[in-house]
Amino acid sequence: MSATTRRLTTAQALVRFLSAQYTERDGVRHRLIAGTWGIFGHGNVAGIGQALVEYRDVMPYHQGRNEQAMVHAAVGHARQLNRLSAQAVTTSIGPGATNLVTGAALATINRLPVLLLPGDYFASRVADPLLQQLEHPVEADVSVNDTLRPVSRYFDRVTRPEALIPSALNAMRVLADPAETGAVTLALPQDVQAEAYDWPEEFFAERVWSVRRPAPDPVELTAAAEAVRAARRPLVVAGGGVHHSEAEEALRAFVDATGVPVASTQAGKGSLRHDHPADLGGIGHTGTAVSDGLARTADLVIGVGTRYSDFTTASGTLFQNPDVRFLNLNITGFDAHKLAARTLVCDARTGLEHLTEALAGHRVPESYEAEYRAGKERWEQVVEAAYRADDDAAVPTQTQVLGALDSVVGDEDVVINAAGSLPGDLHKLWRSRSPRQYHLEYGYSCMGYEIPASLGVQQAAPGTPVWALVGDGTYLMMPTEIVTAVQEGLPVNMVLVQNHGYASIGGLSEETGGERFGTAYRHRAADGGFTGAPLPVDLAANAASLGMDVLRAKTVRELRDALAEARASDRPTCVYVETDPTPTAPPAEAWWDVPVAEVASREAALRARERYDSQVARRRRHL
Repeated sequence: MSATTRRLTTAQALVRFLSAQYTERDGVRHRLIAGTWGIFGHGNVAGIGQALVEYRDVMPYHQGRNEQAMVHAAVGHARQLNRLSAQAVTTSIGPGATNLVTGAALATINRLPVLLLPGDYFASRVADPLLQQLEHPVEADVSVNDTLRPVSRYFDRVTRPEALIPSALNAMRVLADPAETGAVTLALPQDVQAEAYDWPEEFFAERVWSVRRPAPDPVELTAAAEAVRAARRPLVVAGGGVHHSEAEEALRAFVDATGVPVASTQAGKGSLRHDHPADLGGIGHTGTAVSDGLARTADLVIGVGTRYSDFTTASGTLFQNPDVRFLNLNITGFDAHKLAARTLVCDARTGLEHLTEALAGHRVPESYEAEYRAGKERWEQVVEAAYRADDDAAVPTQTQVLGALDSVVGDEDVVINAAGSLPGDLHKLWRSRSPRQYHLEYGYSCMGYEIPASLGVQQAAPGTPVWALVGDGTYLMMPTEIVTAVQEGLPVNMVLVQNHGYASIGGLSEETGGERFGTAYRHRAADGGFTGAPLPVDLAANAASLGMDVLRAKTVRELRDALAEARASDRPTCVYVETDPTPTAPPAEAWWDVPVAEVASREAALRARERYDSQVARRRRHL
């Protein structure tokens, strides 16, 4: 080996390269790849697996139990650190690789970075077909890893050692790019992983990827300021980009200067602290009455870092003012141009700072401020009613579970959720105290995300109380990483709400003519439906069998005590509570389009179609 090269296997070179990559923003540096999750099989154990042993002093390794869950953990880590640090995930060829697809889709949809390193077939084809290889009769270069192409922001199959150099650099470029980031896949043929090559030393040199803060175009900025000055009823829709950019203070300064109120998407909630007078809470189908009421009459909607999902726009029915226009501030041009908007394609923090300066001296009418502040006060009474338990000895409802948690957490706690009926209740009711407290994965709304994501968040924020809120349906999807939490000594807390089935989908099924069919966890009844007695499962015992400390709470008082005990614990702890099914959450304030059968013989579906037709008639295309 010469002085300018180093002879390593491809896998060793990749791990060594990854250990020397950094991001930097605002003068603060982070490890770009902070660690690697892995489950080993024949497709990666002798390649990446051996390399992780070789360089375990510079690349932390975390042992997962489920490939999808490992991606969720990595995503939780990246979100907690505002996309400035990511983790890698390695799997074998075959089912290990295809199990990555769901997690990759979640990462890319949510614009969150994760590096995927699945094993692949032999590039040399000397062993063909090998164990778990997909054979295609007319495309010999296809493998199961090709399922990751549509859910990855960058994909490459590294079929020669030297091909790793441009591929690895491109992978880092995408992971560190705030406008391009998402899942990145480097598929690694087994023989190439173990093949040696003389690598240039400069490939392993420390490399810093600057995370840019592009400023708005001056012409766009002037037009944006004119639009805000002309509006009488402007409304900010704060999305996840506010958090990713660390733009919360810039947003508060904009609001304090102009009086423009803020409603938040699921990803953007917490952009303003809940008790700020201009924070109106969630918007859209799961939004608050005050947010959705103002959205219907807004003449200018200022989207900051949002991608305008159907929940946010109420499937195109929310923004009803005939003269409404949109101004979108987004680092991604694709999102900025949605809804035929005026655009500010720039970093959220930089853009808000420039827009605030351009609007010096401007403020919304006093009557408008008085209107939304009164609406906020009325909604706070709704929250209090939903949280309040008049009898501490009673079985809690789901909203009272949130009220009990609200009384226990501090400003620094992180609350994680993704699916079921909890996202709706949380979006309407949760009082976010800090930018990172509200952690809802609602781009993909993936059941099973919460527990593994809590591990990634805990790794990114040691010492921070972390809560995974799960229903019984979500718990049964992916409890595997409880074992990992115990093994890694991560003191995550899980609030396990038992309501015997898919509560939110049960309600949706009833609303859309499905009659709650197949949504309850119950024995079969004589008519063949699942309407018998609840199943005799003990999920708390299951969590305990996986190594968690378990606290069972039957009443509101016991729940509050159990939550406080869990928060003080230094071990992974589950608080298990069976809830009163009586609805106590406020109803939806806006519509969501779930198409209903156009023809049917059952009365429930016919009535549902009538309701659907009346709602869909209000949809608008903003052109």
